[in-house]
Amino acid sequence: MTDYAIEIQGLVKWYGAVQALYGVDLNVQSGEMFGFLGPNGAGKTTTIRCLLDQIRPQEGTIRVLGVDPQANPTAIQARVGYLPGELHLEENLKVEQLLRYLGELRSNKLDKDYLKQLVERLELDTSRTIKNLSSGNKQKVGVVQALMHQPELLLLDEPTAGLDPLMQQEVYRLLREAQAKGATIFFSSHILSEVEAIAERVAIIREGVIVEEATPSQLTHMSMRKVNIHFIEPVDPAPLAEIEGITLLSQSNGIQAALQVEGDMDALIKTLASFPVKYIETVPHSLEEIFLKYYRGEDKEEN
Repeated sequence: MTDYAIEIQGLVKWYGAVQALYGVDLNVQSGEMFGFLGPNGAGKTTTIRCLLDQIRPQEGTIRVLGVDPQANPTAIQARVGYLPGELHLEENLKVEQLLRYLGELRSNKLDKDYLKQLVERLELDTSRTIKNLSSGNKQKVGVVQALMHQPELLLLDEPTAGLDPLMQQEVYRLLREAQAKGATIFFSSHILSEVEAIAERVAIIREGVIVEEATPSQLTHMSMRKVNIHFIEPVDPAPLAEIEGITLLSQSNGIQAALQVEGDMDALIKTLASFPVKYIETVPHSLEEIFLKYYRGEDKEEN
């Protein structure tokens, strides 16, 4: 019996002459809320589609809920809730008809009270025809159909795309509730504040390669931070920029200085002891800024 809901080893995928995945290794623990980060084209959707056997990799092994999806894709699909990044719905059906049809495909093994609760909490009008819905309301339909059978594993590709902030928060609550009931949630996103808000662990993928795997808080601690220093009287802040890991971003008449700090702040604090400091503001970078740091750093190395 495995403790992992998802196990990926050495996953390689080519689309013709274009390589999308370069040996992805990733394990997601059962019951975990896992964020999969990357920009468009990084390999997020390709990885998820391989998990569902919608496409097949050239190399690598996959286990989903302990099952090889290539050997038994039907068994996987019965236990998984899936929200694709590009959601295609039957345009001429009403929402209620679509949900009823999807329920029939699952042998009507649905908790109707739970389905009603999902519809109400997402403020979804099920009497409307799909083609007349906004993109945000179509996304709500996608969220409902993924959650409504209360699956063991949720594979969600950009789950809050097109939703307003209030609905985003409601989706986050629904995912936390599903996790509390034992579900594993694996979701891809390029909205990094989203992952920062709900993920327990994060993997960052760039051009088909996992470049980092950690908790959001660990990534934040690994990041640079901005430090704003206000002095009692004008000073020359240039010596601060000579400290390893410190970059002077700006200064204002010697009264204020904005620094970028990599690593710990011990050397900076010791140096500041000889300055007439009024107060210090420390602003940790968001996960989004950390993400951009990875990309910019690697781009520089490639140039």
